[in-house]
Amino acid sequence: MRTILVVGGGYAGFYTAWKLEKRLRRGEARVVVIDPRPYMTYQPFLPEVLAGSVEARHAAVSLRRHLHRTTLIAGSVVEVDHTHRTVRVQPVEGPEYPLAYDIIVVTAGAVTRKLAVPGVAEQAIGLKHVEEAVAIRDRLLTAFDRASTLGPGPQRRRLLTVTFVGGGFSGVEGFGELLSLATALLRAYPEIGPEELEFHLVEARDRILPEVSDGPGRWVVRTLEKRGARVHLNAQLLSASDGHVVLSTGAEFDSELIVWTVGNGANPMVRSHTDLPVDARGMLVVRADLRVGTDDEPVRDAWGAGDDAAVPDLAADRPGSATVPNAQHAVRQGKLLARNIVATLRGGETKPYVHHSLGTVATLGLGRGIFQWRRVVIKGLPAWLMHRGYHVLAVPTWERKLRVLAVWLVAAVSGRDIVSLASVQDPRRAFVTGGDPAPEKLSAPATPGTSAW
Repeated sequence: MRTILVVGGGYAGFYTAWKLEKRLRRGEARVVVIDPRPYMTYQPFLPEVLAGSVEARHAAVSLRRHLHRTTLIAGSVVEVDHTHRTVRVQPVEGPEYPLAYDIIVVTAGAVTRKLAVPGVAEQAIGLKHVEEAVAIRDRLLTAFDRASTLGPGPQRRRLLTVTFVGGGFSGVEGFGELLSLATALLRAYPEIGPEELEFHLVEARDRILPEVSDGPGRWVVRTLEKRGARVHLNAQLLSASDGHVVLSTGAEFDSELIVWTVGNGANPMVRSHTDLPVDARGMLVVRADLRVGTDDEPVRDAWGAGDDAAVPDLAADRPGSATVPNAQHAVRQGKLLARNIVATLRGGETKPYVHHSLGTVATLGLGRGIFQWRRVVIKGLPAWLMHRGYHVLAVPTWERKLRVLAVWLVAAVSGRDIVSLASVQDPRRAFVTGGDPAPEKLSAPATPGTSAW
């Protein structure tokens, strides 16, 4: 029985495996998925995880719960040797080992693009995974708790200052949702005035949200500024050392929370550790039917899709364009990929990937949104409702749809949950300190079986 190896369990990888299970006949092929995480992150929900509108667990789709006939390996592929149909696997536990396959599907996804800006690696948090969204929310809530005990001054001002770097889709949505949460928190913190909140959005280009046209983009900037935010256009982050933000425009301020959302970079494994063809950007070269290679030189038994693949955009006006790396494409590519693999197994014909955009919709906070389809632009509450309606339909499995709907309905009646669970990131602290308010006075941990003080 042939082995179909899926590298990565994100959108494209999850949907490829899910649909292969439905299409493959019993005994026709076995499917193996390798991913270090046991879940697929539904990234469009991450901004709402920031705001507490969606439970963190509900933005993660369990692989084991939904891939019943797939072999799941918790680990990462560190090298692909397609010539010998072998990959090197680094499991979560244990040494590397080789794994053979017959057909490979590379859907490893992109990584957060990092720039050599002093202080970013030490201070910033990304917004690509569930744990990052949870940490951002908890840091904001903890900052409010700490600031409420301080008098006016630099430390209080720093705690109430938030900086997002990157004005793309995820940056603007996360910024708008976190601003909405912070504004709502003021009702629970009478010690803090709205004028004390400082929210900065930094974008190197002259506009935000490149996915929409200039007019709606300017409207989003005006809307954010009316809500008290500061949008820095044509500005680059020069330094974030010790939380002190320095911009190329000359602006400087201290920020307790810095979120880095400057876009995607090529996956290091795809870019540097495979014999499959990649382009100058480090993206996998694929044909319109998602087979790796070109029309003149296809690579047998190798397929690719998602953020790590340069998929030709046949619906674009410009020849040579590639599909943009978003969920709308990755989901549909995964479904088509499964169909084309099964077709080749049975001697059938493959189909090219063609998808005409359904429009762009973004949340800007509770009750606020923006939607554009060609020249049609919808703003405010209707766009926000369209955003929620689309994504509750798009999130995979009815189980997840029902859970998300239930959280939204409860929140509509009872309001936001404003409890910080930052302490879960240090779960042993209470056990080790024993309630001592000055744990630094404790001696170093003793050997097992003896007292620590």
